[in-house]
Amino acid sequence: MAEITAAAVKAFRERTGLPLMDCKKALQEAGGDQDAAVEVLRKRGQQLLDKRSDRETAFGRFGLHMGTDKPVGAMVELLCESSPVTTNEDFIQLADDLATALAENDVATSEELLALESPSKSGTTLAQQKDDLFNRIREVFNVGRFVRVANTCGGYMHHAGTTAGVLLEIEGGNDDAAKDVSMHVAAMKPAALNKDSIDQELVAKEREILKEAALAEGKPESIVEKMVEGRMKNFYAERALLEQAFVKDDKQSVGEYAKSHNMGVKNYWHWIIGEKQDS
Repeated sequence: MAEITAAAVKAFRERTGLPLMDCKKALQEAGGDQDAAVEVLRKRGQQLLDKRSDRETAFGRFGLHMGTDKPVGAMVELLCESSPVTTNEDFIQLADDLATALAENDVATSEELLALESPSKSGTTLAQQKDDLFNRIREVFNVGRFVRVANTCGGYMHHAGTTAGVLLEIEGGNDDAAKDVSMHVAAMKPAALNKDSIDQELVAKEREILKEAALAEGKPESIVEKMVEGRMKNFYAERALLEQAFVKDDKQSVGEYAKSHNMGVKNYWHWIIGEKQDS
């Protein structure tokens, strides 16, 4: 067995972030070759990961690739086992790298995404980056939902109480306005982009309820339809993003705020860690 110096072990530990004894054993097994020792550690880590793969990953964060200077936006959900890990610098970096790689490559599955090269670690795949992080932290990480938008996007991630991620597809505007609208989405949780995109069966049902209520009040049928349409505005304002009162200034709607900043809101994705909604 090759003799491994303390300096070599120290240098390898600085490279991997793993305990000294794990580093020394891997170097000894690899004959002092650091690259080979990394592969030894990855294989050992994979064996441990296989044993722990069924652990629940109920915490996490969202990697976001966004900005009015970028032609493509992306959001990726990265899950972990415990809350403290969500603030780990390397975990944050992995989430951001996943989003950047997704923006630069149109892939359909998490396996395809993880097979891409890491934007921050040349010569290393995202899967290897994830496995190396597992070896240091000993927590299971899973890639959850992800979305890639071939258009300019803004966004926001919220961490108070729950972790929510918002990706906002826009035209025009600026980063601050896009963030403001994204924060509104996180706070107010709209059900649809605009009144036309609300489930039309739900709209018809609400209109019928309001009509029956107006008739029950003894209102003449000649004005009932106008009353119903007036009351439907409140229904839309509760559910449709662009119709909602803007959370930072309730004297204007979100649509009016966006227009005042020369910004068109085309779509949005609002995800919460632990909740599996699609919009």
